[in-house]
Amino acid sequence: MSTLKTHDTQALDALTGGAFSAPTSGERAARVRDWLAAEPSAEQMQEVFRELSARDKGAARPLREKLDEIKRAKGQEAIAAEWAEKGRTLLSQPRLNIADAMAWQRDAAKAGAPLSREPLAGVKTQLADRVKGIEDLQNRVQVQREAAVLLAQRIEVLSTKSWKDAEAAAESLRADVPQWQAQAQALLEDSNWPSVEPRFPPLLEASRNQLQVVWDAFQSALAQASAAATNTEAPLPPVPVWADELRQARGLPAEAAPTKPARPKVDPEVRARANQVVAEALAKVEQEVAQGHGKASAGAANALRNALKEHGKLLDDKLEAQAHAALGTATELEGWQRWRADQLRQELVAKAEALFEPVAPATPPAAATENTAEAAQAEAQAVSPAAAPAAPVARKPRYGGRKMQETLRALREQWKQVDQGGPPNHALWKRFDEACNEAYKVVQEWLDKVKTEAAEHRAARLALIEEVKAWAAAHADAPQGDWKSFNRALHQFSDRWREAGHLSEKAFAELQPQWKEAIGHAAAPLEAAQKSSIERRNAMIEEAKVLGDAPMLRIDAVKSLQQRWQAEAQTVPLDRKQEQKLWDAFRKPIDDAFNRKTQEREKAAAAMSGRDRAVLDASRAVEEATASGDAQKIRAAMAALEQALKARDDADAAAAAAPAPAPSGDAVAAEATAEPAEGEAAAAPAAPAKPAKPVIAMRGDDRPGARRPETAAAGRGKFDARRPGPGGRDDRRGAGFRSDRDDRGGGFRGGEREDRGPRLGDTAFRAQRDALEHAQAALRKLAAQAHGEALTQLMTAWEQRSGEQVPSHQELGRVVTPQVRQAWVQALAKPGAGDASDLLLRLEIAADVPTPAEQIAARRQMQLLLLTKRHEPGPQETWGTDVAKVLATAYDAAAARRLQNALKNLLRR
Repeated sequence: MSTLKTHDTQALDALTGGAFSAPTSGERAARVRDWLAAEPSAEQMQEVFRELSARDKGAARPLREKLDEIKRAKGQEAIAAEWAEKGRTLLSQPRLNIADAMAWQRDAAKAGAPLSREPLAGVKTQLADRVKGIEDLQNRVQVQREAAVLLAQRIEVLSTKSWKDAEAAAESLRADVPQWQAQAQALLEDSNWPSVEPRFPPLLEASRNQLQVVWDAFQSALAQASAAATNTEAPLPPVPVWADELRQARGLPAEAAPTKPARPKVDPEVRARANQVVAEALAKVEQEVAQGHGKASAGAANALRNALKEHGKLLDDKLEAQAHAALGTATELEGWQRWRADQLRQELVAKAEALFEPVAPATPPAAATENTAEAAQAEAQAVSPAAAPAAPVARKPRYGGRKMQETLRALREQWKQVDQGGPPNHALWKRFDEACNEAYKVVQEWLDKVKTEAAEHRAARLALIEEVKAWAAAHADAPQGDWKSFNRALHQFSDRWREAGHLSEKAFAELQPQWKEAIGHAAAPLEAAQKSSIERRNAMIEEAKVLGDAPMLRIDAVKSLQQRWQAEAQTVPLDRKQEQKLWDAFRKPIDDAFNRKTQEREKAAAAMSGRDRAVLDASRAVEEATASGDAQKIRAAMAALEQALKARDDADAAAAAAPAPAPSGDAVAAEATAEPAEGEAAAAPAAPAKPAKPVIAMRGDDRPGARRPETAAAGRGKFDARRPGPGGRDDRRGAGFRSDRDDRGGGFRGGEREDRGPRLGDTAFRAQRDALEHAQAALRKLAAQAHGEALTQLMTAWEQRSGEQVPSHQELGRVVTPQVRQAWVQALAKPGAGDASDLLLRLEIAADVPTPAEQIAARRQMQLLLLTKRHEPGPQETWGTDVAKVLATAYDAAAARRLQNALKNLLRR
């Protein structure tokens, strides 16, 4: 099986051009990309991905992306085929509803269909052309209706003029009316005519009938007028103006105007009711006109007209005149509203057309013209731009997808509001709609991109949910020891979910419960461990309360409990707020106990002795001297602090004056003193103790292999180590050594120790300790500065051969004796001569400082030479003399640097 797998890997490596055998991940990824550029089959890519992902996921990433792209493409092809079939079904219907066509595009985009690619792009274009054709047909119906009204008005106006003018204008009408009829018939024969809205066919039919009736009546009256003009016996035409003209031509008197018949008597109640109805309609018209409501005033005017038609015969003359005046005012307002609405529409059209801005063409450089002929042609076009063909002006959208969508929505809402305030204008609407549709292409592209990204984000989130489920199944039965890694993995899953991209509210509401279920199942082991950890921490909090309430605070128990808490906190992680809350509850009783202890200590420190106060004052004086930077003041303050530490106050001095118990063994007994009676003199001082036996130092032979001398036998006294102790055993400590302390704690009974005075308080002890540390650090710093200045001064003295400039003995330090300094001064008194190379090497060996690279071999040779001269003094012993010899030579900057580096270490010893 292993051999077969190796053979498959070799074959795949040969197939991919060495993607498996490449030494680094980057080379493997590069060879995979090169192989993908050759467009292999999906089966080959799947097989290579399966083998390569187990070895190198980074190199297999291009394969995974390519496979995901193929998978998405297949899914989109299926969706595209489905919606293409639906679109073709819509196109095949004889009657296409515009709403259905727009709903198809909207639903296809929601389903994630690739509308920008074939075959959906072609179906989308066909549907858009079909819808545009239907809308154009509906606009043409409205235009034809307006043209029919204009033709009827032309015919009606001719009835008010001479019949001869009408006869002259009849020729153009005989051409215009049939042409209109032909155009109307062409609309009926259009293939999109069955798809227009149901309200348009009746409008066109009514316009045809009305125009035909008016045209037939005009032709009949004109023919009758022509006959009456040639034959005086022929009847006059029914047109009053023409009849009067023909009557005058015959010499007949004009026909008297018919007298207005008297109004019949009407019941007063009926007349009052009619006046009330008309007055109410009149008041409504006047109110709407006063407020400037265009559509409302038009509706009120129509209501008033209907009331006049119904009750006009019963009205008073005054009320009838007011009604007609109000109707005239309403008509004027309607005209003004139309004008104002058209102005607003033109502004909206300008805004819609300004959604695209022209792009200035790039001016080609002069070097772009390759030959003289092309240059001449370009010059001719520049001189005569009218002769050159007009190039289409490139335009680009002013806004992005979302901003464009919001702008279009706002413009259409404004157009609707304008339509509500005035009559429609179809010509402006067509321009506005075309501009908005052109701008909507940007929105459509953006929506397609957003929907594609949303589909990818949804797929990524679903894959993440499956990954979390697989991870939870893999870690469900495994022993959970590292809970921090477990918690870190859960947080990483949560971060990936938050960063998985935007989804719509509906899609997010669908996936969020699945995610919560998966992540909750994955986090169940950690939640159980956290619950147990919280219980253990609560138990430790109770222990802390018990320790804090104890009269004596046990520091060891507190440290042990804190270590247990830290171990628990490092083992099982909790939420930050919850963990902080538990920690605060845990440390509160212990902090309270320590605070009580601190308060007690402060109370005890407040009642300090006179010695403590003196030590505190001396410590403050040391701190002030340290801040001044004066070495003399610092040493004086330190000496005063030492005196304060050795001093005793009155009470301590009285206690120190008490007699001490007599030591045992060979120790000299102290003189017994008794408290003198009142009025008696004090006893004589005790006799001085015998001086201790002097210690004689011995020097042994420290050569390698030498036999060390035996320790001289001690006297058979109290410290004889070989003398048996109590009980017959060897007491190695000696008979005079006792572990029993003096009752006062002042030392061993068997001997005397230095009297250090009573114990200091905590505040005074810490103050004197800190003051001494700071003072010593300051002195060391000042000493280093002084050494540096002294060395600089010494190098200057060497350069100028001036013995007077050699630093003083105090400035050089205690390691330089006066004899050595005098030798340095004498060396500078003579002119410089000689070589200082070997001397500098000896000084660098003595100071244990580095030697320049070019002198390392010479230094090693000198070290070997020094090893052969065992009885001669070494460089550490003769460095003062060596410095004098170096100063006797001529000054050299490099030699001065080496000498200064060596003296830095030597003067500090």
